[in-house]
Amino acid sequence: MTPLNRNQIAWRAAQGLREGWYVNLGMGMPVLAANYAPKDADIIFQSENGIVGVGPVAEPGKEDLDFVDAGSQKITLREGASLVDSAMAFAMIRGGHIDVTLLGGFQVSSSGNLANWDAMIPNKGPLVGGAMDLAVGAKSVWVVMAHVTRDGEPRLVEKCSYPETGIGVVDWIYTDHAVVEVTPGGFLVHEIIEGLSRDGLQELTAAPLSFAPDCRVLDVPAL
Repeated sequence: MTPLNRNQIAWRAAQGLREGWYVNLGMGMPVLAANYAPKDADIIFQSENGIVGVGPVAEPGKEDLDFVDAGSQKITLREGASLVDSAMAFAMIRGGHIDVTLLGGFQVSSSGNLANWDAMIPNKGPLVGGAMDLAVGAKSVWVVMAHVTRDGEPRLVEKCSYPETGIGVVDWIYTDHAVVEVTPGGFLVHEIIEGLSRDGLQELTAAPLSFAPDCRVLDVPAL
């Protein structure tokens, strides 16, 4: 059993994006998804610092220091991209014009509550950024994160112990172990990495799991 790496998690989440969607990518792992958008789909990536039309990360030596995303990655612009101020960028978010936001997370509860910030992290501030606006303003919230913490504590839980960013907002969770939908009945697993049993995945999760009738192996390329 080999858990997915960060690029593979971002790749799998990106495969769910669809033609014509406006998609915001949060800091950390989510911004990697811009590198793996389906090539046959025209998807507009929006960055809350004021870019509508984020392209892949710039190749070494070809960076433009004026073009960075919300995670400070040096990115390219797709054809037709627009640069706007933060007020306009957040007007898009608060006005309900973002189809999907990919956010990192500390925890997701079985009712779809998201916790992705912690004011107690030393020397880093609250780190909440625009996540609260995105959690309630985007039409759909997808979370990408490790399935457990470095200490092995589950991140999919019955009730979040961290401060909650949004209540009942998460629709999909992409982890290094599984693809999970948040339904009215709780966590519904659609894909599991090869070599991990359903019981094994349950042991890594602090809330009951159910499994889709067509639950399959989580298949990703080497990245």
